[in-house]
Amino acid sequence: MKLNTRLHSLVFVSLIAGTTGCFVDGQATVEGPAPVATVEVDVAPPPPEQEVVVVRPGMVWIGGHHEWVGGRYVWRRGYYERERRGYRWEPGRWERRGRRHVWIGGHWRR
Repeated sequence: MKLNTRLHSLVFVSLIAGTTGCFVDGQATVEGPAPVATVEVDVAPPPPEQEVVVVRPGMVWIGGHHEWVGGRYVWRRGYYERERRGYRWEPGRWERRGRRHVWIGGHWRR
């Protein structure tokens, strides 16, 4: 199967899962700690959405969060990632700094 066809299939499945309330698992491999990303906006984020988390041995839940995209907040669902021995996951968070709201991205910490 061509990469383009696989990508379209993945996008289709993701769209179906998002509109029907299904939960789709995935995995990703990341080398080393993830960089800490920051975004500043004037609008406070909405409250986090509720997510169902099932404990999975050897896996860490990376919780969902609201992301600022195209002038509005979009919910990015959480996902599981393989645990990393010697590291712990520090979740991202929105912080208020004066009138601004700043996103501090999550990352793995030794």
